Amino acid sequence: MSYNLSSICKIFLYIANYSMNLKKITTFIFSTILLISFEAKASDECFESTSRAIFKFNMGFDNAILEPIAKGYNKLPEPIKNGTSNFTSNIATLLSIPNHLFQGNLRGAGDATASFMINTTIGIIGFANPAEKLGLKSQKEDVGQTLGSYGFGPGCYFVLPILGPTTARDTLGMIADSIVDPFSHVTWRENELFGISGNKVDYVAVKGTTAVDFRADNEVNFDSLEKNSIDLYASFKSLYLQDRQNKINNSQSSEEEWGNLGN
Repeated sequence: MSYNLSSICKIFLYIANYSMNLKKITTFIFSTILLISFEAKASDECFESTSRAIFKFNMGFDNAILEPIAKGYNKLPEPIKNGTSNFTSNIATLLSIPNHLFQGNLRGAGDATASFMINTTIGIIGFANPAEKLGLKSQKEDVGQTLGSYGFGPGCYFVLPILGPTTARDTLGMIADSIVDPFSHVTWRENELFGISGNKVDYVAVKGTTAVDFRADNEVNFDSLEKNSIDLYASFKSLYLQDRQNKINNSQSSEEEWGNLGN
C-alpha cells in the first residue's frame, strides 16, 4: 500500500463525511434487523446441529493450519511480534473512529483519531505505539457493538466457517463494517481514497495476520480450554457471548483475559 502524510489527514475528512450519513446507515441496518427474530436470546441457537458441524470443521482448520502458524509466530523475537500487533491494531482503529461517533462518544472518537495519527506518523505506520505512552489507548469498536449500545439484542447464535462464533446482530454488523471501515473501502473494494490505494491481498493479509497474532497471544488459554472443557462448543459459545457483552459495556475484563475475541 502507498501512503503519504496529506492522505492520512484527508482520510479523517472521509470519516467525518461518512458519519454525516449515520441516520441513513443506521435506518437501513435497523430496518434489516427488524426482519430477523431479535426477540431470541443470545443463548438460543439458530441451527445448533449445523453450527456444531461447522465448529468441528473450524477446529480442524485451527489444528492443521492456524495453531502451527501461531506457534511459529510465537518463536519470533518480541520486537517483531509487538510491531506486528501494533500495526494491525492501528489499522483496526480506523473502524473504531466512526463507531465512536455513531455511539455519540466524541471523546472516544478523538482519542482514537489522535492515536491513529500519532502511531501512523511518529510510530512508523503503526509498528510502534507512542500514543499509548501518551495515555491514548483506543477502545476497539465495531457496528455490532454500536447496535448493542442502542439496545438491540444479539439474536440467535451460530457459527460461521473460518470466521467462527457470531450472532444475528453481529453478522449484520460485520456486513456494515465493510461499508463503514475506510480500510475495507480501500483494500477489499479496491477503491482509491485520497491517494491511498490497496487491494484484496492487503485486506486478507492484515486480517490473517490479526488472527494469527490473536491465536498466538492466547495459545495457553486455548490449550487449557480444550483440555478442561466437557463441551468445547458450549465453552466457546459462552466465552464469545460474554466477550461481546463486555465490549458493548466497554468493560476491560474480557480483553485482560482473552485479548480481542472474534469480531
